[in-house]
Amino acid sequence: MPRMLDVSDEVRAEIGDEEADRLLVGEDAPRSYDCTSCRTPGDPENDRTSTVLFVGEETAVLAFAHATCIPSQVVSVSEEQLQGAVRSITGDSPAGGAAPQNVPGGQAVLGITSGLILIAGELHPALVVEPTAPIARPGSDGPGDDFLPLLIEQGFIPVTDTSEVPTVLGGWSVLLAAGQLHAVLQPGAEGGGQVAWWQAHHALSVTDGWRAAVNKTQRVLIYAAPVGSIGQQPREDLLRDALDKAAAAGKLVAAAMPLAGTPGA
Repeated sequence: MPRMLDVSDEVRAEIGDEEADRLLVGEDAPRSYDCTSCRTPGDPENDRTSTVLFVGEETAVLAFAHATCIPSQVVSVSEEQLQGAVRSITGDSPAGGAAPQNVPGGQAVLGITSGLILIAGELHPALVVEPTAPIARPGSDGPGDDFLPLLIEQGFIPVTDTSEVPTVLGGWSVLLAAGQLHAVLQPGAEGGGQVAWWQAHHALSVTDGWRAAVNKTQRVLIYAAPVGSIGQQPREDLLRDALDKAAAAGKLVAAAMPLAGTPGA
C-alpha cells in the first residue's frame, strides 16, 4: 500500500474522490515511477510521493514526483504544452536548445538559455531571456524598446550587481516536468490561474548540474535583457561576463521564481 502518496485537495477536486481513493489504497498508483521533476526513480511505498496533474484544454495527464522535488498540485498548461510534457514523461521528447517563443503581437521571439550562476559560493540555476528584436509596448507604433520597462512594471528588479540573489517575484513560477523546462508562468488576468509568459516549443533540456541545483534551491533565477545585450554564449563564464556587462550598462532585470506550485509563489 503506497502510504506515502500525497493527493492534494486541488488534485482530488479534479480527478474525483473515487479515483483519489484508489490511488491512496494503491489500486491505481504505480509500483515505481520516474519523478516528473528530477527524472530519478521513485517508489510510492518508500518515498514521499506527490501526484501532479497537468491539465490542458481537452486532456489531462497525471504524473508522479518526489515530494521533496515538487508538491502535489494541478498545473494548467496549453494543449500543445501538455503534449510536450507527455512526450517528455514517456521519453519521446527531442533534445532542446535555446527555444524561442512568440511574443504577443508577433514582433519578436524570446530566446532563453539555461546556465548556473555562482553567487556567494553557491551555484544557482538561472535562465537568461533575450528577445530577437526590440519589443514595443502594446498599442505603440514607435521604434523604441520597452522590454525592460514592461518587465519592471510586472515586478522584475533592475540589476546593478549580479553578486546578489534577486528577490522572489510573487505569482510567477517555472514549470519543470520530467527534468526538462516547459514554461515560465505568470499570473493570469483578474486573479485567474497562471498562464505561460514563455513556453518552449519543445521541452528544453537542462544539464544534470542545473537540475541538481534547482532540486536543491527549489528556485530559478530569471535574468532578462534587451536584444543584443547578451547573445549566445558558449560557456557559463562568458554568460556571466555578458550579464555583468549588461548590468553595468543598466540593461538587466531579474527575479527569482519558485518551481510551479511551490510555497512562496
